[in-house]
Amino acid sequence: MSKNISLSQIKKYKKEFDSCNHCKTSMNALTRSKLEDVTMDWESYRKIDHNYSHLVKHEMSKVTNQKASGRCWGFAALNLMRIDFSKKYNLPNFEFSQSYFMFFDKLEKSNYFLENILSTLDLEYDSRLIMWLLDSPIQDGGQWDMFVNLMEKYGIVPQSAMPETIHSSASRPMNILITRTLRKFASILRSEFKDGASLKDLRELKVDMMSTIYKMLCSFIGQPPVKFDWQVRDKKKKFISHEGITPLDFYKKMNPMNLKDKVCLIHCPMSNKNFNQLYTVKYLGNVTEGQIIKYLNVSIDELKKAAIKSIKNDEAVWFGCDVGKMFHRDLGVMDNRLYDYESFFGIDSNMDKATRLEYGDSQMTHAMLFTGVDIKKNKPEKWRVENSWGNKSGDKGYFLMSDEWFEQYNYEVVVDKKYLSKKILDMFNKKPVSLEPWDPMGALAR
Repeated sequence: MSKNISLSQIKKYKKEFDSCNHCKTSMNALTRSKLEDVTMDWESYRKIDHNYSHLVKHEMSKVTNQKASGRCWGFAALNLMRIDFSKKYNLPNFEFSQSYFMFFDKLEKSNYFLENILSTLDLEYDSRLIMWLLDSPIQDGGQWDMFVNLMEKYGIVPQSAMPETIHSSASRPMNILITRTLRKFASILRSEFKDGASLKDLRELKVDMMSTIYKMLCSFIGQPPVKFDWQVRDKKKKFISHEGITPLDFYKKMNPMNLKDKVCLIHCPMSNKNFNQLYTVKYLGNVTEGQIIKYLNVSIDELKKAAIKSIKNDEAVWFGCDVGKMFHRDLGVMDNRLYDYESFFGIDSNMDKATRLEYGDSQMTHAMLFTGVDIKKNKPEKWRVENSWGNKSGDKGYFLMSDEWFEQYNYEVVVDKKYLSKKILDMFNKKPVSLEPWDPMGALAR
């Protein structure tokens, strides 16, 4: 057979299409209507129900909005913290500053990138690793351990102490300009190395480079506060006031949640990964002296079990998933049965979870919170999700995830150690296997 598409083949394809009744119907529908509208399964649609048997009691009434930025991981983590914080201080609603964590995340990522450049000076510029490092040095994305690193080093502040700016809410112009600057810095460091500069000399040069990055971040996001005043009234109108408090003291003295007690479980059935194995990802992080990313790969039942225990104990669960699959944004529904592509097109496009990961059809793309679960006959049926896209979709910003969708497209949960067996916890003490930087399990941080 020929390598090319022949005209006779085109003629054959046309004949087959013309004789296919449902193909004509599909064409007539899709040329005038959106795919999600004409393929939506009616039975799945009518069963949408935002009621759950178990809910986190102090779920926030007002959801957050990351707007045109990729800060979902930080928003979800801060949303997790604010539930306990609001519970402790009896607050009707509260937000931590998302631009504060963003500022130091990008500052640390810039330093992390330049340090990675210094550790790879012997590689050619067109090597896969160097090209990967240069691709997105200060991306908005991140992972749980990266968030913990920022909190432990810099603390947190209320949103009132460092509000959103145009460029924290719409980060693309800032990311483009700082990325361009970092790429130039990388070229200078590599060029100086070729000219004989020592590593000590290069690090001194890097210090000056980081000063430039700091100034740029201040221009885009504002200068982070060293100290601040926080005043608020709780639900009973009691006045709470703290004057001249530092972000680190605000985090360590007033935050009730111990982030270091939480660990990451993943479910990744790829052929190159083993269950009950601890993993990390090479060249993925932010704070150079911070803890590395650690995932324990377990069965999907272990993920569910840990998440359910947490929710039943009134603790929300941070998680990472592939949000764009079988998803309706306006309805706020993630459900494998929501769309019937197979009947509409007469095709079978289904792949199992491992195949989707291995062949580039799925990866972690978004982080959110589980704040509820609906259990029937001792099995989860659906999950309540707090997103960070504002209140105009779903149930005032809260989404519904079917349990089947959880199995297929959810990859990671963060839970407290107390919900895990000793056998599982002991695995976190082992040396992790290092995954390549471009592994799908590192995608959320991109």
